[in-house]
Amino acid sequence: MTEIVISGTGLYTPPNSITNEELVESFNAYVRKFNEENKSGIEDGSVEALQESSVPFIEKASGIKARYVIDKEGVLDVDRMVPDIPERPNDQVSILAEIAVNSARDALRAADRTSDDIDGVIVACSNLQRAYPAIAIEVQRELGINGFGFDMNVACSSATFGIQAAADMVRADNARAILVVNPEICSGHLNFRDRDSHFIFGDVSTTSVIEKKEACQSQGAFEILGTKLITQFSNNIRNNFGFLNRAAPEGIGHKDKLFVQEGRKVFKEVVPLVADLILTHLSELDLSAGDVKRMWLHQANQGMNDFISRKVLGRDADPREAPVILDEYANTSSAGSIIAFHKYKDDLAAGDLGLICSFGAGYSAGSVIVRKIS
Repeated sequence: MTEIVISGTGLYTPPNSITNEELVESFNAYVRKFNEENKSGIEDGSVEALQESSVPFIEKASGIKARYVIDKEGVLDVDRMVPDIPERPNDQVSILAEIAVNSARDALRAADRTSDDIDGVIVACSNLQRAYPAIAIEVQRELGINGFGFDMNVACSSATFGIQAAADMVRADNARAILVVNPEICSGHLNFRDRDSHFIFGDVSTTSVIEKKEACQSQGAFEILGTKLITQFSNNIRNNFGFLNRAAPEGIGHKDKLFVQEGRKVFKEVVPLVADLILTHLSELDLSAGDVKRMWLHQANQGMNDFISRKVLGRDADPREAPVILDEYANTSSAGSIIAFHKYKDDLAAGDLGLICSFGAGYSAGSVIVRKIS
């Protein structure tokens, strides 16, 4: 069977970072304003008073300390609490394609490739800017790539699902090389007025170059030994925003048109699902958890990653075995595990095995087992 590699990865990080302290200050100012404006309703019981947030609460609940965003001022503006991202004319590159192109160029440099070497673009992410034309085709145009492009959405698992799709197409000779791009502007669908989730997400873009091992010319590439995907329907992570909202105007603006989740249920149900997926995948490749030098896990919640690592390894993972970027980037949906891979892969030796794993809404989960080849 044709051997496929991830020959390079790229990362685009927005210039604006919001600390927990800044986010809490803005949120609590909103809470105080709301409670004051609704004082009479709160006193007679017709309105429920809002509770303030805190830095210790956020860090204990998630492990997040900061997040990068496309726009900082709009998020922190108590009267707005939504990023300010003006619409662009159709003859200008869209914001999602723009950040995608930035990470794609970084990945091409790492893979020692140019646009002429690429035949396909898959934009795999959880938050697509529009229905059509595909963001991937716009990225293809901006990079000057001849071939094809398409979008796919498997929420937080989009990157691993995209890697499998790209690897299968390259193996079948449908393309010489494919870019799997994960642009995420998660701040756009986050309810910054919801105490339980206002701290969760950040913005970023990542890219992976997928090609045949025999054609690879970069140093530090990783052979894909196997991929395994699973989905299981659940409403515990959901976003009901879509084009059909206009057909039901009574629901426009409701909280369910942004990110909502039942966090405790997600934790309880996703951790065993992901751990079983990883262990089954390793077994199918005649590998054991002890063979894996590094796990680049989805960066949603530190507690979830700790539990998954413990179930897979049978012990607590040390920071080198399961690196964390969640504290700096927050949850970046599909991009999280790829950020961890991008930042913490170069120190591995040739022959070392690693695991890229993502999981999230769907439920969906993906496992990509890799081996460093140089």
